[in-house]
Amino acid sequence: MIVMDYRTELIKSACILFSQRGYDAVGVQELVDSVGVTKPTLYHYFGSKQGVLEAIFLTYLKPFGAQLTEKCIYHHDIVKSLEDIARHYFDFARTEPGFFRLWMSIRISPPQSTAFQSLSSYLEIQHRLISNLFIKAAEHHGNLRGKQEMLATSFIGLLYIYATDAIQGNQKMDENMVYQIVHQFMYGIFS
Repeated sequence: MIVMDYRTELIKSACILFSQRGYDAVGVQELVDSVGVTKPTLYHYFGSKQGVLEAIFLTYLKPFGAQLTEKCIYHHDIVKSLEDIARHYFDFARTEPGFFRLWMSIRISPPQSTAFQSLSSYLEIQHRLISNLFIKAAEHHGNLRGKQEMLATSFIGLLYIYATDAIQGNQKMDENMVYQIVHQFMYGIFS
């Protein structure tokens, strides 16, 4: 007898549907139909459609953030740190392109939307981690002082756009890309 884990199946199916058509375009009925369960099952596990989205973020972004925390520890080599971070984002986008597409689409949603509200704390954590890396690096590279927030935003933006471009089939996420992006970024901040 096979016992289905409906919670996990709902998370997987919702991630696929939301990434293909957008969070707002997918209704609860379509979501439960995709797994072969009823609405009460979804409400039992998640409480609401937003609860499903929050479970998706927890499933994907919590482990991503834990690994990012490790990558953002400054070891007196800013180039290596940035390459490790870039590699982490690109590896994640390569292994989870559907979720990455969902993440990027919600990232640019209106700030007051329920979808963005569910994502915002994860975005803040990522920004803080990378900003803190630049704060530590500024102790050794004086020309970074006072620019840490801007540098974090710029670097994250580069990673988002290149990873998005790659999952759309326009770039290759490989070591050469990591090298080129980090070195392009570095020449900008050290000039």
